[in-house]
Amino acid sequence: MADNSTLMSDTGRSLLADSSILDSKITESSKENLFRGSASDDEEMPQIETRVVLPKEAAKCEELLKALETIKIMEVPVIKIKEASSGKSEEKLIKSIIHMEIKVPYIKTDSVEEYKNSDSPEFETIFVIADFQDPIFNDLHKADCRVLGPPIVLHCARKGEPLPFSCRPLYCASMLNLVLCFTGFRKKEELVKLVTLAHHMGGIIRRDFNSKVTHLVANSTQGGKFRAAVSLGTPIMKADWIYKAWEKRNDIDFCAAAEEFRKEFKVPPFQDCMLSFLGFSDEEKKSMEEMTEMQGGQHLPVGDERCTHLIVEENTVKDLPFEPSQNLYVVKQEWFWGSIQMDAKAGESMYLFEKLDSPELKTSVSQLSLSTPNSNRKKRRLRETLAQLTREADMSPFPPRKRPSAEHSLSMGSLLDISNTPESGITNGETPKSCAKPSKNSTPFLPKQSARWQVAKELYQTESNYVDILTTIIQVFQVPLEKEGQLGGPILAPEEIKTIFGSIPDILDVHTKIKEDLEDLMINWTESESIGDVILKYSKDLLKTYPPFVNFFEMSKEMITKCEKQKPRFHAFLKINQAKPECGRQSLAELLIRPVQRLPSVALLLNDIKKHTAEDNPDKATLERAIESLKEVMTHINEDKRKTEAQRQIFDVVYEVDGCPANLLSSHRSLIQRLETVALGDDLCDRGEQVTLFLFNDCLEIARKRHKVIGGFKSPHGHTRPPACLKHIILMPLSQIKKVLDIRETEECHKAFALVVRPPTEQSNLLFSFQITTEEPPKENWLKMLCRHVANTICKADAEDLIYATDPDSIEVSTKDVDSTLSRASRAIKKTSKKVTRAFSFSKTPKRALRRALMAHSSVEGRTFFPASENYLGGRVASTSSLAGIHSPSLINLPSVFEKRSHTLSRSTTHLI
Repeated sequence: MADNSTLMSDTGRSLLADSSILDSKITESSKENLFRGSASDDEEMPQIETRVVLPKEAAKCEELLKALETIKIMEVPVIKIKEASSGKSEEKLIKSIIHMEIKVPYIKTDSVEEYKNSDSPEFETIFVIADFQDPIFNDLHKADCRVLGPPIVLHCARKGEPLPFSCRPLYCASMLNLVLCFTGFRKKEELVKLVTLAHHMGGIIRRDFNSKVTHLVANSTQGGKFRAAVSLGTPIMKADWIYKAWEKRNDIDFCAAAEEFRKEFKVPPFQDCMLSFLGFSDEEKKSMEEMTEMQGGQHLPVGDERCTHLIVEENTVKDLPFEPSQNLYVVKQEWFWGSIQMDAKAGESMYLFEKLDSPELKTSVSQLSLSTPNSNRKKRRLRETLAQLTREADMSPFPPRKRPSAEHSLSMGSLLDISNTPESGITNGETPKSCAKPSKNSTPFLPKQSARWQVAKELYQTESNYVDILTTIIQVFQVPLEKEGQLGGPILAPEEIKTIFGSIPDILDVHTKIKEDLEDLMINWTESESIGDVILKYSKDLLKTYPPFVNFFEMSKEMITKCEKQKPRFHAFLKINQAKPECGRQSLAELLIRPVQRLPSVALLLNDIKKHTAEDNPDKATLERAIESLKEVMTHINEDKRKTEAQRQIFDVVYEVDGCPANLLSSHRSLIQRLETVALGDDLCDRGEQVTLFLFNDCLEIARKRHKVIGGFKSPHGHTRPPACLKHIILMPLSQIKKVLDIRETEECHKAFALVVRPPTEQSNLLFSFQITTEEPPKENWLKMLCRHVANTICKADAEDLIYATDPDSIEVSTKDVDSTLSRASRAIKKTSKKVTRAFSFSKTPKRALRRALMAHSSVEGRTFFPASENYLGGRVASTSSLAGIHSPSLINLPSVFEKRSHTLSRSTTHLI
């Protein structure tokens, strides 16, 4: 037993020379499998006493002491000698990790001399050091002692795991299970420091790059390790990633592999690159130069000797204006956009503008050489493998775009050209090879010459082209974006992809069936063939698939624009794919508009077919029904789109107004107009406050500007919605508006109006006055619009009867100094007084002013507002003893904005809380 332990102590270091935590548990010195055991195994195990020693500062940490009291087990390495089998003289050494019980949670000490020099196999000692910069740590490390940091102990206590065995000091678990490889570091001191820190955080270091490496730490974008990491999609990190992770070593929950932390230290695609651009327009060149800086590179004028890459627009540049040096890569623009898309510098050899001489190719292959074993045979085998890998893909997932001459070029009547009449100019029936599907019957159409056949042929050809366009959208754009395992991670989130493409796959399925039926009809053509039946057969499917796409088409375009601006990788993805021949030089947004245009185009073609169909042809009536069905589909789409837009507008109001009542959301409700105003009275809020009116078809939402804006709302998908900038005041049914007062223009009153409102549960009227602060809509148009919807709500025929003109003096309303310094100071004083008490607040619209406005002024047509009789108002206007507002308990009526005063003859409004 003593010999075994001595063997472990003497050779354990060499057995784990290139290992860390995980390696120490799986390394063996023979071909036998490892085993993990415990002290209770049947085979006799060494009797080992475990000790956890806390020197100096570590002994003072209460959290650490409590954690150690919960940990009952530690991992202990054991090496066994397995006797050789008969006929063999060699013995085998097998190393394993066993779990040993910790009988004493910890030992506090000021000096470690008593424990660090103990080579007795009867003890397994772990030292917990609070600071790895402490001289005690250096002494223990030199003595080959097991050293842990407090964070790894706390981590094990939280996870319920034993104290781990590591052949190196282990401070925390920030890089636990991460396998790192380094490249491009010329200074040995810097590399040793990085490797040491990675080991302290639980990382595993590999000298050679392979598929098991999880992160490549690079100081250069050259070399085989870098190219291999790009090919495998392995994250390539800067050295600062390790340094910053070490700064967070005391955070138990921190993980260096977390995406939010890691993306800050990824090596940008154009690091160490000096780019020049040739053949691009000034606008394109400026955009690409800005993108170069964003991606870590620099740009130089064409011809600068420091330039490493010359990006050429191959469609405009045929010859270079100078002879490039051997160190200059002359590449097509696909290399530039491809590098941005995959978030790493792509291999240049597949994108060369002109073929380089063989010496350069040999140089590029030699740059891919990795550190290899000493064996010449292994060196040769690895070199051949790398050369083969370079020939196959050059470590880049993006195939070069072929010249147009290499493919069937599109004619002037391109299948994807968008014209005023979709597909109207497409009669040749050609389709791009990349997206065309073979017809199930390759028999050519018979050369029929009737006008009906000619139009039917055009219908089939445009349908075939339309199917090819939809196929291009899905295969070239949607499928690559949804593909798992993209280099550099997903380009777009799933919800963003869904917003952009919507129901395009469902639309494609329907039109593929229509195309197949039309193809059969054209192949077996007779004048009595029913084209209308094909459309009628799929009219329900069209009604089901089109509204979801058309309704949210504008949102789809907005999402494309937003993502293209905010996500450089998506912008690069569009640049690469929109340049492909099958896209016909059209953008994704231009391709996506085709479903919006298709149904009107089909309706026009069906009308043409009907014109050339004889009256006695059975398809005449069928075509009429088919055209009507298409009109119904389009009408339903338009109506559904209108309702969807209305609902979107209401949702926007709900999100913009804090405290907006939930019952504002209703399927029958739509937003008519938004108006920005300033309050001229104190009934709703302080005079001079900015108030926004949202006019709906049956109600009026009144909100004021928030004094304090809280943080935005974060959706489950991670999108942050802007914070609500308005505060709800009243949701007023239009039926409560009894009169609309058009306040005449004077020197002291401009663009003002007022509403006479009476809640149904009260006997008094309220006067709300406002000043319009915007040019649009004009006051006259706004008042007429408001009265029209009020009249519709109360089922009144003449909306003009609701408008009455009045002078500002009669109701004591003025817009003078409404936003002056004195007015703002007055509002500030009032807001302060509200914090003290809300019980004393008075209306600035006295009852006599309201009565004077209602009785002394006539309407625009010369009508008197009221007869001389004081009782004329009846159920509409209260008596002179009660002319101000009262609190309404119902949300359907006025909310709780008003408070009763103690005066027996009058009531006035309180300030909004």
